[in-house]
Amino acid sequence: MTIVIIKDGDAVTTTLAIAKGTLSDHASVIKLVRTYQSDLEEFGLLDFKSESTGGRPTEYAFLNEPQSTLLLTYMRNTDIVRAFKKKLVREFWEMVQQRNQPMTQAEITAANANHLVAVERQQREQQVALERIERRVEDLSQTTVWDHCPQNCQSLTRIKETMLARHGLSGAVVDYVLKVWPNQPNPAGMVRNGHEEALGSQYLVWSKSHVTAAFHRFVSESTMATATQATHPYFEGRFRLVQKAPQ
Repeated sequence: MTIVIIKDGDAVTTTLAIAKGTLSDHASVIKLVRTYQSDLEEFGLLDFKSESTGGRPTEYAFLNEPQSTLLLTYMRNTDIVRAFKKKLVREFWEMVQQRNQPMTQAEITAANANHLVAVERQQREQQVALERIERRVEDLSQTTVWDHCPQNCQSLTRIKETMLARHGLSGAVVDYVLKVWPNQPNPAGMVRNGHEEALGSQYLVWSKSHVTAAFHRFVSESTMATATQATHPYFEGRFRLVQKAPQ
């Protein structure tokens, strides 16, 4: 069984590998990680993931060498744990030795090709994002401007308050859904800021019905990783979600 893998350029292991190698229940290993999370994160932030194989999602974590060896010290000091710890340390050492070896010409060529593919992909993504921004700027230039916010519309501040109360969503997630998400709702218009110190500035407002539909879809597409943490295919990382919308 391979214990150490390369993830994002770093040598890591997983709680799944530790549980299997020490003949431990994985739920107990994750519980131990949560218990000593502050200690483990002195050596870097923990990277938690969730996988579903048709049943209940399984949460696991990636750990670097100091995190994994420290975690093993919190486990019962049995012969199995000691043997696994020795194997883990050796695999980390071998991985470092292997990565320090000079690359062959074939490996250099493959690495250059992969880098070129990554650069081209990044350029395409940037172009798509730029085109999206240009479309939004053009749309906004033709947007209706009101002196007062219509009753069927909401400002960004009000939407954040509503979604925090309804779903526990943070302001950052609300900003993402309204401004970045591919299925973002279009603004209904703009409202002139009536405050004297606003100097005639304007702010965007969205239709309440469009906002409700957009967040219903976003929440419905989300997957619960824990009781209060969720993931979404388009959103990087986890976010707080305390109430799922009806399916």
